[in-house]
Amino acid sequence: MKAVVVTNLSKVYGKEKTRAVHDVSFSVEKGELFGLIGPDGAGKTSIFRMLTTLLLPDNGTATVDGFDVVKDYRQIRNTVGYMPGKFSLYQDLTVEENLNFFASVFGTSIQENYHLIKDIYIQLEKFKDRRAGKLSGGMKQKLALCCALIHKPTVLFLDEPTTGVDPVSRKEFWEMLKRLKTEGITIVVSTPYMDEASMCDRIALIQMGKIMSIDTPENIVAAYPVPLYAVKADNMFLLLKNLGAYEKTIYSYAYGEYAHASFRNVSDEAEPVKFLNESGLREIEIYQTTPTIEDCFIKLLKN
Repeated sequence: MKAVVVTNLSKVYGKEKTRAVHDVSFSVEKGELFGLIGPDGAGKTSIFRMLTTLLLPDNGTATVDGFDVVKDYRQIRNTVGYMPGKFSLYQDLTVEENLNFFASVFGTSIQENYHLIKDIYIQLEKFKDRRAGKLSGGMKQKLALCCALIHKPTVLFLDEPTTGVDPVSRKEFWEMLKRLKTEGITIVVSTPYMDEASMCDRIALIQMGKIMSIDTPENIVAAYPVPLYAVKADNMFLLLKNLGAYEKTIYSYAYGEYAHASFRNVSDEAEPVKFLNESGLREIEIYQTTPTIEDCFIKLLKN
């Protein structure tokens, strides 16, 4: 039995009938680290709220551990862990009080499942008497994860857990998730950070409530259909403008200090370089580069 099965799930909001989730289908294997990857407003949080029984779907079905998200909401709430994107613990309670409260809600104790949170709680222990509202962003994140884990959930839902967190804490967080996988916990995580996609076993790329692609990060990158080039020149604005005007350009967009571009019917880099030189650009640098998940996401948007 799969840990999560989503079939044609949809959610519409307001009088304007804004479609936040549109006919979404995917499944997650037991013990898998599965990522929903997409920008703000893509529908990730709505999907998570439906899967954790906080929101009713308008159409479609979903099960978690074989339990229906509508009919069996009580069973699901007892077996899953959920860490929402916004810090939602009790700000006036201390670290230790928050953790004890969540353990008691689920009829367990910190001692019973301490092995699950030990690596995380060690970093929090010296702040155990500090109110949660006074913690740094990284420490709040660690406390929220401890509270989501204290009852040993079968499936852990993490909604944008690293948003607004410093790079060191982000790295530490993903290392924690890898260790949790060894405990047999299924992890479903959402993130707007494309670089975090490679940390997942499989990913679903989502935009405007629709799934655009589901596969392993390696397979999604390997499926990029054309050579991709990194291009740099003395004037980035003019470079992007001229790449867009070049008749052989398929895709072009800014990517850090470079532009990324793909071309049709180009034998080598000399052809686009000649065009760019004739357009008035100088100091042109161009080389073939390996696509990233972000490049694949942009390509899917432009299709």
